[in-house]
Amino acid sequence: MSGEEAPARQQQESAEEKTENPPTEEPPSEAAQEGEPSPAEEPADEPAAATPDRAPVAPDEEVFSYRALFLTGYGGYDKVKLQVKKGKPSLKNAEVLVRVKACGLNFAELLGRQGMYELLPSPPVTPGMECSGVIEALGEEVTDRKVGDRVLVLSRHGLWQEVVVVPASQTFIMPESMSFEEAAALPVNYLTAYMMLFEMANVRAGQSILIHMAAGGVGIAATQLCQLLEDVTVFGTASASKHETISQGGVTHPIDYRTRDYAEEIRKISPKGLDVVLDPLGGSDTQKAFSLLKPMGTLIVFGAANCVTGQKKNLLAVAKTWYNQFTINTLRLMHANKAVCGFHLGYLSDEELITQTMTRLLELYTQGKIKPRIDSTYHFEQVGDAMRRMHERNNIGKVILLPEPKKEEEKPESNPEPAETEDKKEEEKDENKMETGTEEVKREEN
Repeated sequence: MSGEEAPARQQQESAEEKTENPPTEEPPSEAAQEGEPSPAEEPADEPAAATPDRAPVAPDEEVFSYRALFLTGYGGYDKVKLQVKKGKPSLKNAEVLVRVKACGLNFAELLGRQGMYELLPSPPVTPGMECSGVIEALGEEVTDRKVGDRVLVLSRHGLWQEVVVVPASQTFIMPESMSFEEAAALPVNYLTAYMMLFEMANVRAGQSILIHMAAGGVGIAATQLCQLLEDVTVFGTASASKHETISQGGVTHPIDYRTRDYAEEIRKISPKGLDVVLDPLGGSDTQKAFSLLKPMGTLIVFGAANCVTGQKKNLLAVAKTWYNQFTINTLRLMHANKAVCGFHLGYLSDEELITQTMTRLLELYTQGKIKPRIDSTYHFEQVGDAMRRMHERNNIGKVILLPEPKKEEEKPESNPEPAETEDKKEEEKDENKMETGTEEVKREEN
């Protein structure tokens, strides 16, 4: 679905044609879902459910609809459902309406599906912290954006939709050479990596750093950003099958965390320890990270991936992670001459800093110094498969969701061919065995 300049009526007809599945796409609780407060999830105009004392609405607005993903409850992959919202979102002052082309999938959404991400409101709610698309409408007082601008968008949730309304200040103009998929892959991962490296750790030339999950979105972003400095030694943990890729991306020493003790491997190469450790794991791994620091080293904790072991919440894994959680007092920090920091982009309210950092990242992209790596793309209908890929840590780079409906003709066209070929082979074998009646068989086939 292309759609940037298509009229509202044409968009509705397209959306209705694609919605062949299900009654599940239009839940009875849709009104409540659309009322969920979110900077990126404006409620649909209520005239779609008209009451006798309300004035009739223009036909175009009545039929305006768009697809959205909803977290309907906590649990497995099936808790995220594709639904259709009706009614064109209204614009307030300083807001813009964006036709979404691509959305980023982050680990926070995996936590949110299990009820372990406190910044995501209770279900039903639309997840999604980053997306890219084209501006289709402007609210009053918007002077620095125009209809047709290609933008990337950052929000705390609400962006996994075909259409979103957000403050213009949360949009950033995309470089001409940037694809929608790259734009959706950049905000969360690269903001996180840049701020940890340069605002907190103050990484400098000649230092050493450990990047856990080096093949993930933040891992690849951090590795690329380390290349901005000379002689930075990067240790990266990842499964063996990903070592070649992360080595090509800048990891100096890839370590297979599944078969080796990464702490021992690091000490063999760097006996004095490391200058910086980025820890998204939590639990006992945070204690290991602190022990790996050399004096004046910095540990930055920015996640608790060890809590997630299955597609549903695992209370035992959560309890184990928290039981082994690293704790330290200030006196011990003084004696160790080490620093421990925490980073969480969702709780960072300094919009000026975020804007400055995003501007810097877009400059680096334009200069060819950073480039998001896209692992795979999935349509909204395949969100469960996308989450499974990230959950099982099969991705190398960013997993992207596409609002555009999946074309159902694609698979059926490719499947029949092998079947026909096998049938022909069987027929040929039968024909070779038969000494009589061959001509009749051939006539029937023709």
